[in-house]
Amino acid sequence: MKKIYKQISAIAAVALGFIAFNTAVFNIFTKPCLPDRSEGMQAKSVELDRFLPFDENSEIVSINSDFCLEGELPVIDSAAALYPVSSAFVNAVYPENSVNFNGSDFSTDSKLQMRNTISAYKAVVDGDADIILCAKPSQEQLKYAEDKGIELELVPIGCEAFVFLVNSSNPVDNLSTDEIRDIYSGKYTNWSQLGGENIPINPVTRNEGSGSQTALESFMGDTPIKKNPLGFIGSAIGFSFRYYVEDIAEHGNIKMLSLNGVYPDKNNIAEGNYPIVSNFYAVYSKSNTNPNIEPFISWMLSSEGQEIIEKTGYIPLTDNAF
Repeated sequence: MKKIYKQISAIAAVALGFIAFNTAVFNIFTKPCLPDRSEGMQAKSVELDRFLPFDENSEIVSINSDFCLEGELPVIDSAAALYPVSSAFVNAVYPENSVNFNGSDFSTDSKLQMRNTISAYKAVVDGDADIILCAKPSQEQLKYAEDKGIELELVPIGCEAFVFLVNSSNPVDNLSTDEIRDIYSGKYTNWSQLGGENIPINPVTRNEGSGSQTALESFMGDTPIKKNPLGFIGSAIGFSFRYYVEDIAEHGNIKMLSLNGVYPDKNNIAEGNYPIVSNFYAVYSKSNTNPNIEPFISWMLSSEGQEIIEKTGYIPLTDNAF
């Protein structure tokens, strides 16, 4: 009986130790990267009031433009990471009374909205938004538009690096693009295979249809994404867009990896040295008859619009995007 009791106690001690270890790993790194919040919570992952237009305390890029929109103003929506850009665009060319913010969200009659990538694509198809600023749509988002009889027009207006993140204590600082694909395809399952510690790799993914998940799928191509069955007890690798990591998310305890020996700073992105650079787009429905859509997007591509994109922290248009 005593022997059985000791065995049970030993098993319990191991289990408790495992739970404590896994909880620590989860709280330190995995939790901030996981899509474990509701869609509404994710939509508010950027503090809206930090980047309001027509606010003297706003953190947006503010420029004085001679181009002003009048009449039928387009409703503009965006991904969370591009909200500071859309707000700065509105601040530059919209009348102040076109935006209504109630202290926590934009009212339904506001011409500026911020629903996030998934909801923004739905809004532009359903007619609740005229222009959205987002990364490429997912196959599901394209199918939703097709099912509704809507053809989307995607106009590139800037570009950004797609980056991979690890815990700041992880000794791995650089991976090749092939090694990243091999992690997410399940070939590499332990950091020791890549010069790190003997710890399982936890390849974190995001919500289906989010801009970053769609970018990962584009990066992986025809290679299927697989989970590491032991990853939940290991050290995570995640992904995002550089600007969101540096200037909005502020998770802490993470670092961006160099890829193919190149770190994702603005110079390396602009010069085409960093290997994963993707466009982001102004997206609208081709059947939308709002007369201000095309003039507004043309202005986004002007020197003033590109100045806002650059000063916000993104990269103006280059030929280096996939």
